[in-house]
Amino acid sequence: MSATHPDTSPDDGEALDPQQLGAYFVLMEAVSLLQHQVEQQLRAEGDLSYVQFQLLARLADAQGPLTMTQLADGVVYSRSGLTYQAGLLEKAGLITRAPGRDDERATLVTITDDGMALFGRVLPGHVQGVRRLLFDPMSDDNLHHLGDIMTRVRDHMRAQPPRSAAPRKRRTPPAAPTAP
Repeated sequence: MSATHPDTSPDDGEALDPQQLGAYFVLMEAVSLLQHQVEQQLRAEGDLSYVQFQLLARLADAQGPLTMTQLADGVVYSRSGLTYQAGLLEKAGLITRAPGRDDERATLVTITDDGMALFGRVLPGHVQGVRRLLFDPMSDDNLHHLGDIMTRVRDHMRAQPPRSAAPRKRRTPPAAPTAP
C-alpha cells in the first residue's frame, strides 16, 4: 500500500513519498561519495579501477579459479564490460584466463602471484578509507541495523535471476526485400 493512496500498490508507478525520496537520495549520495574516495585510493596506490579491485578481491578470496559468469554475478557488471576489465588485468599479468576443463565454453579466471601482491598492497588503504568514511561515524548499534537493512535489500534484489542468466539479445537479420 502506498503512503499517499492506500488503495494503490507501490509497484503501480506512483511517485515515491517524500520520506522514500529523501532516503533514496541520501543513500545514492553516500554511495557516490564512498565510491569516489575508494576509486581515488585504488588509482593512486594500485592503478586499479573499482571493478578491477572487486575482481581481484573475489579471486583472492576464492579457493581456486572462478568462471567469468561467477565473477559477473558477484560484481554485478555486464559481460562485455567484465571481459574488457579482465583483459586489462590479464595484460598486466594480474590474472590468467583459460577454457574450462569440463566446459570449454566457460572461461576460468585465476589470480596470479603478482595479482595477489598488488591486492595485498592496496587492501590496507582500502580498508582504512572505508573504515574512516563509512564506519567511524556509526555506533555498533547503527552498524548492526545497517547490516540487517542492507542484507534484506540485497537479498530482495538478488531474488531476481542474475544478469548473466538473461538471454543475450540477438540481432534480427534485416527482412529480405519482397518482389513487387
